[in-house]
Amino acid sequence: MESLRWRKSSRSSAGGPECVEIALVSAGAAVRDSKNADGARLRFGDAGWETFLAAAKTGSFVC
Repeated sequence: MESLRWRKSSRSSAGGPECVEIALVSAGAAVRDSKNADGARLRFGDAGWETFLAAAKTGSFVC
């Protein structure tokens, strides 16, 4: 993945286990776990990112 500018999600807790970072890319976004910056990353195209955001906003990912 190209050099990305990562930012922590406003929904992530300051020091807790929910630490997600995103980076906007030319077509969509990338997501990673801030505690494992060199680990796996998810990359979404524009349509996938819009679907992901809509699902997150409606609470579809609640455990």
